[in-house]
Amino acid sequence: MTAETVPVAKEAPQARRSSWKRTALIGLSRYGTIIGLLLMVLFFSINAPGVFLSRANFLNILSQASLTAIIASGLTYTLVVGEFDLSIGYVASFVGLIVTGLMAYEGFPIWLSIICALALGAGIGILNGLLVTKVRINAVISTLGIGTMLTGIGFTYSAFPIATGIPRAFTDISLGRIVFGLPNPVIIMVVVLLALWTVLNKTDIGQKMQAVGSNMEAARLSGIRVDRIKIFAFATAGFCAALTGTLLSSLLGSGTLAAADGYLLDAFAAVFLGSATLREGEFHITGTLVGVLILAVGFNGLSIFGAPTHFQPIFKGGILVLAVGMSALARRYAASA
Repeated sequence: MTAETVPVAKEAPQARRSSWKRTALIGLSRYGTIIGLLLMVLFFSINAPGVFLSRANFLNILSQASLTAIIASGLTYTLVVGEFDLSIGYVASFVGLIVTGLMAYEGFPIWLSIICALALGAGIGILNGLLVTKVRINAVISTLGIGTMLTGIGFTYSAFPIATGIPRAFTDISLGRIVFGLPNPVIIMVVVLLALWTVLNKTDIGQKMQAVGSNMEAARLSGIRVDRIKIFAFATAGFCAALTGTLLSSLLGSGTLAAADGYLLDAFAAVFLGSATLREGEFHITGTLVGVLILAVGFNGLSIFGAPTHFQPIFKGGILVLAVGMSALARRYAASA
């Protein structure tokens, strides 16, 4: 043995421990959210088996998660291209008011009211995209400004909830069960998430979105029309927010200003939780679904154990802080791996 080989032999175990530690941390950053979700399910199953472990409760969880999943999946698109959309909750509330107003005040048929509502949401998304890409206004400022304006416009349209003159068939959209006894919003959620997942992972425009989010200047130099890709992402977010607002107004049987504002924080918490799932700090539809389920199971468990209502915002805010922290850690370890 030479003098040079001795330090190498002493450092080998330490290097192996460091490697194992890094592997464990990266694994925890990828699968920690899924493990956390499974532990929550296990905890509630053990402590409330008669209530939590029932088909009706699982359907209730999925039904509660469906609207958050739809609006969060649209938000995921804007984050994939490296932008923010703080208007989605306002858009959902505004569209919910408008779609009921079209039926109750204007005499529009249900199908036409819904088409107008979804087109309105997508149009607001396009406006957000144009302000960000063409006028060069920071996305946080422009989307927050647009959302605030929508609140004022909605109040001008109807200062009171619209609860009369709404056809029963409209409320049946959210309350009905057409396929396998599943609530209709759950079916719609599955269709929307599958569609958005397919576009993001299996199409040319999805690849371009991910390229823009990874390195915008490189994407621009490679010939990708960055502005169009970002506008498409904002339009998708607006469309999903409008769909959420429409389903919520159907569920409530009324159009109420600010009814969906709370979905903004839920969506951000779910998407950032999802970014720390399976991938290192990347936003994707599968992760968003995991994040939504964590929130839904948590809210359901708090309800089962009779936690006061004010515990929900504490849980929601804590989850958001945890999600952002986990996402930052995932990015750090991905960069150092």
